[in-house]
Amino acid sequence: MGARSHQASAADHLDSATVTAEPTADLTDLFAWTNEDADKVNLVLNVSPNAGADAAFPTSVQYVFHVASRAAYDDDDGSETKVICQFYNAENIECWAGDEYVTGNPSSEAGITSESGKLRVFAGLRNDPFFFELAGFNLAVSTAVGAVEAGLEVDDAGCPAVDGPTSNVLVGMLQGKDAEGEGEATDFFAGHNVLSLAVQIDRDVVNADGDLLAVWASTHRAQ
Repeated sequence: MGARSHQASAADHLDSATVTAEPTADLTDLFAWTNEDADKVNLVLNVSPNAGADAAFPTSVQYVFHVASRAAYDDDDGSETKVICQFYNAENIECWAGDEYVTGNPSSEAGITSESGKLRVFAGLRNDPFFFELAGFNLAVSTAVGAVEAGLEVDDAGCPAVDGPTSNVLVGMLQGKDAEGEGEATDFFAGHNVLSLAVQIDRDVVNADGDLLAVWASTHRAQ
């Protein structure tokens, strides 16, 4: 099956019209962690920011977790294991990772599990986990831009030189406070949903060249 890459970045929620035209291929967040015993790797990618109640994964998009395995940070050798998932009808998905394969309806909380038990998959609508104080962010940006326009010095990289008290005011704005230091942070994405694809895989499936793992994700449009 042919596919072509669709570029997307993590923590990417408010995109241009070009990207949001295909929300089910628009990656918003990527999470990766191990369980307490470090024998299983949990991978979650979210797409379709501000997904409606009827949002669903399409059959036209392939979702890929890329897990690179290294023995050390300065090790140039290593390998990459891909966990590839794609819906083949409105309800059912199939996923591959090395020799592991699972297929079925992944919408229950328990998800679906491969025959060996080494690969488990869930997919469905979930609350957006990204917390962002948008009003405070916009206030901090406009304040910084206004200060630069008023003559605040900037370095060669375009970064303004601010003193400690000014920096504290800007940080406070990012935390939801106004220019007088009042207010509390609110989550702009509260009540917003995303489509979430969650995979749990045994660590020995993805650590062939070492226990140092790096994870990224991509989406691809089937041709």
